[in-house]
Amino acid sequence: MADAYDPLGQDKSLDRDCKTLSRHVLEQLNSFSPDAQDLSALMNRIALAAKLISRRLSQSGLVEGVLGFTGDVNVQGEEVKRMDLYANQVFISVFKQSGLVCRLASEEMEKPYYIPENCPIGRYTLLYDPIDGSSNIDINLNIGSIFSIRQQEGMDEDNSASDLLQNGRKQIAAGYILYGPSTMLVYTIGTGVHAFTLDPSLGEFILSHENITVPEIGPVYSVNEGNFWQWSESIRDYIRYVHRHEGYTARYSGALVGDFHRILFQGGVFLYPGTIKKPEGKLRLLYETAPLAFLIEQAGGRASTGTEEILDAVPEKLHARTPVIIGSKENVALVESFIAERKRQEAEEALAAK
Repeated sequence: MADAYDPLGQDKSLDRDCKTLSRHVLEQLNSFSPDAQDLSALMNRIALAAKLISRRLSQSGLVEGVLGFTGDVNVQGEEVKRMDLYANQVFISVFKQSGLVCRLASEEMEKPYYIPENCPIGRYTLLYDPIDGSSNIDINLNIGSIFSIRQQEGMDEDNSASDLLQNGRKQIAAGYILYGPSTMLVYTIGTGVHAFTLDPSLGEFILSHENITVPEIGPVYSVNEGNFWQWSESIRDYIRYVHRHEGYTARYSGALVGDFHRILFQGGVFLYPGTIKKPEGKLRLLYETAPLAFLIEQAGGRASTGTEEILDAVPEKLHARTPVIIGSKENVALVESFIAERKRQEAEEALAAK
């Protein structure tokens, strides 16, 4: 006798619990308190921004205004791509409607953007990099967005956002969106790291990976070796080490989110060290390295400047930069050991010279 007809039998994805992002946040907090509902609503707005940006990116090369440069230069001294501008505006527009966020700060804006109508009730600040790896857009490679949510402290009457100049442990949520073969949103609210994949047919982010744990040690090292001769000798020592030992694989795409995503799932280390001329590095602390440091620590990894934990670093200004070594615990510790050894040698040499 033939099996009874199962109208859902062809769609095995429906066999599992299709858990949405907003539901997951409330379950993680095990609460329907006002604070929990705020966080759920904030993550929903981030998801909406991700959908809008993902849709725009899918039209690259087909519609005007997606590819290429605007001709402007941002506060970082970098040429602005059209997609940078679009994505930045998407976040502003989405959170104007939230009623929860009083101000936004991003790589593309010199000062925070205030939403006066939200400020009497909005208790949160969103820090974000609207498009990370924008040099990859015109050649159709993966890019991402990074975000961090902090509670607003103080009245901030002079619009200085001085309360943001605190360490990364003040973050209440952080994550990133990866625009690749599928669009993924990865987040933490301090209860582990969880990934959601956008189902275009449903228009929803569905839980795909829960409680992600980065391996203790991994084979991947991700760094722009084109800067080799601009680094300090300690970083060059580390690179020489991995060149001479089996078991290491170089992977570098030029997009922080994509490279970090690989490390999170496969293990290893991502480095963007400072150079001799610019020891502070390139990546911004508040809306790039601190959010990813929050994620990696929640996944069981580490993030370091080489001399201190990224989450303990306190910025002196909104767009402060920091070197970063991030990934599996053992890989990060190995890089730090080369930095510590070189410092010890330099101290001994200075002592001998006296």
